Amino acid sequence: MTVVLTVPPPMPGRRTAPAGYDADLTPLRALTTTVPREYVHRSAVTEVFLTGWRGDGTDAWTVDAQWPRAHSFYGPAYGLHDPVMMVETARQAGLLLNHVGHGVPLGHAVIWGSVRYTVAPEALKVAGTPADVEVRVRDHDAVRRGNRLSGMRQTFDAYRDGRRLGRTECTFTCQTPAVYRRLRGPYADLDHALSRVLPPAEPLRPALVGRDREADVVLSPADETGRWRLRTDITHPVLFDHPVDHVPGMLLVEAARQAAYATVGPGRWAATAMDCSFARYAELDAPTWIRARALGPDSAGLPRVAIRAEHHGHPVFTATVTCAPVS
Repeated sequence: MTVVLTVPPPMPGRRTAPAGYDADLTPLRALTTTVPREYVHRSAVTEVFLTGWRGDGTDAWTVDAQWPRAHSFYGPAYGLHDPVMMVETARQAGLLLNHVGHGVPLGHAVIWGSVRYTVAPEALKVAGTPADVEVRVRDHDAVRRGNRLSGMRQTFDAYRDGRRLGRTECTFTCQTPAVYRRLRGPYADLDHALSRVLPPAEPLRPALVGRDREADVVLSPADETGRWRLRTDITHPVLFDHPVDHVPGMLLVEAARQAAYATVGPGRWAATAMDCSFARYAELDAPTWIRARALGPDSAGLPRVAIRAEHHGHPVFTATVTCAPVS
């Protein structure tokens, strides 16, 4: 199914255009719109990047997306679209298909287990128009409890103008509101969770982490090399598009990217690959610490960085980030 606005055909017996008006205008094409924001768990319509979907047979889908040439957070840098848009696009596409393709009700919790992506830097180049992206999605290893989807693995192969952009893969589980409340305990009470939020700490200098605004920096200095405190600014309009009771997954992904840039050092970098695992929730009422450690280069000689997020002394998130220099 593709979401479009269509222009109705002329009605029979329609009167001719008044004098001075062109009655031979070219018929308007179907007009594209974004998918409903509720299906991608967004509050702001401006944060919806998907424009349509259709089924391609059993366990296969195509989702259309558009990446803007300017965005307040996932904006291009050094002439390239933000590679982390691969993750946000897959996040939205997976949620959309859960609801419209697999019947997961709105209000059910979708919990990531892992996310990984690779992207071709040359395919990220910004052109004179927004990037129209076609995402071919495949479902794998679906688990159901009765008629309800309980979890699965999905792959997202992205193409731009017929050219391969990259791949994202994620695993997740779906939980009913009742199960989610049991998992979260007192934190399932959103008002309770938000009343205990720690204020965001002082940010690093934006240039150290590939950012140009302090408001978009998600790391704060600590007293140890290769260690930072996570900044959880719940007023951030993108990372906290709507109130949540825990640290969002996309905030941890962004922390991994910024910690990797700070570790590889000065220069222009693009996070061309990331492999993330989510172990448990990070709460908003206690500090989360981000650690980074340089690894050996990958097979192409690109630097890699291991990231670990800790909360109350326990690991909550790990990632390996590969960085490519941008000329």
